[in-house]
Amino acid sequence: MKISKLFIGLLVAAMLTISPVSAARSTTPDDSTGFVILSEVVPDIIQEIRYFSTYNFVGERIEGYEQPMAIMTIEAANALKAVSDEVKAHGYRLKVFDAYRPQSAVDHFVRWGKNLNDYRMKYYFYPNVDKSRLFIEGYIDEKSGHSRGSTIDLTLFDMATGKEVDMGGTFDYFGELSHPDYRGNLTEEQIKNRQYLRNVMIKHGFKPLETEWWHFTLKDEPYPNTYFTFAVDFLNN
Repeated sequence: MKISKLFIGLLVAAMLTISPVSAARSTTPDDSTGFVILSEVVPDIIQEIRYFSTYNFVGERIEGYEQPMAIMTIEAANALKAVSDEVKAHGYRLKVFDAYRPQSAVDHFVRWGKNLNDYRMKYYFYPNVDKSRLFIEGYIDEKSGHSRGSTIDLTLFDMATGKEVDMGGTFDYFGELSHPDYRGNLTEEQIKNRQYLRNVMIKHGFKPLETEWWHFTLKDEPYPNTYFTFAVDFLNN
């Protein structure tokens, strides 16, 4: 069977116009070669890796967090460096709560979510949500964008006051208070602070999540379909 020159031309043209998402890199889940330790790219960050500690919604150190440090894809780290440089010029530093999250940590969340007898941290993180509804309402899921390596949870730290900027709510609080556009009983200053963080992250290539003011994902993330499994530890690249 002969293939016409027209058909071959159309095929080549189609291959050359593959969308960036389709052409994105893929890798095996235990391959960390596309990742960096965030502090090596963004030396000014402050790190409070909550899932390495017991102060989180589970109440214990989360599986897969072998070191209290943030890891991200190279592309996301470079974009965050631009964010850090901008906020630093205005007297702030970035404070990171979580970045790359291994699938084993997500699995830990799922096991905890199914255990309806464990309410250790309810008062602090989900006082108004019944634990039996955490999956239904989307607070817990079997997959997380964090495991793709280009998502980060963070806030701003004010160098003048030596304190976190007042966002009118805390990291990992389950409820409408955490929505970026929540107004409720927030002050104008708190609303302004949330908007500033959102704007500077968007400016440098991150997209926000509509239910968490602290959560951002690199818009052109390099591994949109891979959920990595390697532990949060020093990388062997």
